[in-house]
Amino acid sequence: MGTISTRVPDELEGDLEEYLKKERIDRSTAVRKLLSEGLEQWRREQALKRLGADEITFMKAAQLADMSVWEFAQFAKEHDITWVSGEHLEGDLEEL
Repeated sequence: MGTISTRVPDELEGDLEEYLKKERIDRSTAVRKLLSEGLEQWRREQALKRLGADEITFMKAAQLADMSVWEFAQFAKEHDITWVSGEHLEGDLEEL
């Protein structure tokens, strides 16, 4: 397991301390959890962005987001991303 060390603003450290108390977890666990959640959200946003820009197929976007195609379809719908088109369908069929 790697080690990450960073300095954070006092306000952010205060928020982290509040999070630690409410979640009743230690600092290392909290930072790992928050980092993991942040990266998960970033991956999903990247998948939507690339799908919306026609850079990747729907199936590739679902894989990038680490979601099932059904979960990703709902996620894309919630973010008003249109993914059903002839071009998208052709790309997805080629991947199969």
